Amino acid sequence: MAEHLASIFGTEKDRVNCPFYFKIGACRHGDRCSRLHNRPTISPTILMANMYQNPLLNAPLGPDGLPIRVDPRAAQEHFEDFYEDVFEELAAHGELENLNVCDNFADHMVGNVYAKFRDEDAAARALTALQGRYYDGRPIIVEFSPVTDFREATCRQYEENTCNRGGYCNFMHLKPISRELRKKLFGRYKRRERSRSPRRDRGDRGDRGDRRERDRDWDRGDRDRGRGRSRSRSRERGGGDRRRETSEERRAKIAAWNTERDGSAGGGGGGGW
Repeated sequence: MAEHLASIFGTEKDRVNCPFYFKIGACRHGDRCSRLHNRPTISPTILMANMYQNPLLNAPLGPDGLPIRVDPRAAQEHFEDFYEDVFEELAAHGELENLNVCDNFADHMVGNVYAKFRDEDAAARALTALQGRYYDGRPIIVEFSPVTDFREATCRQYEENTCNRGGYCNFMHLKPISRELRKKLFGRYKRRERSRSPRRDRGDRGDRGDRRERDRDWDRGDRDRGRGRSRSRSRERGGGDRRRETSEERRAKIAAWNTERDGSAGGGGGGGW
């Protein structure tokens, strides 16, 4: 009996536990679902619900009452700015294996950001650090997620451009990032692996010191490459040498906005980046 229950757990045959919550960490029925949502108390994956605000979905209305058209290239650059900001913030707490942003339209999935760390301790540190904070003036809603295998959570038809459910599909439609940005962000871990020093066996204290030093070196390199990427993209759009804001500048601007907002509200409200 126990083997049978284990074999159907989280599947459509399971009449007790919600298979959608188990697979994608979200359910269109929410708390009204007739099946249980077993929320993990610890996981390598955290979910930041409805965090990404897609400019294509939030475009202001024009004089004709229709949404103003947003340039898809500008929208992709907006997304990659957001992606880089979130990655840099989370990477301070541990090594990231996956950072995925949903392109779905349904309320329970729109703008969902899933971050899977290499270990549960890093995920716990990130969750604690994000609680009570803001991004772009909006509170961050963060929780542990049961999703650990994104292959099971992702819509295969979407990846093949054949999904007929569109943005209201109940499986993840993940927004892609450029190969250049992926190499820049996730490539750091390969570089650290190659550059590990034999001194790391001196103990945790020495390892942490070496790691912090390598992180600072990498961060300086990232900022330099980020500025180069901004200039090249600006030239492609015909903008001459105009430079896009770096992640640090954007985080400083958002933090200043939150400080001003909290001050006008009489204090409280959490921090932002």
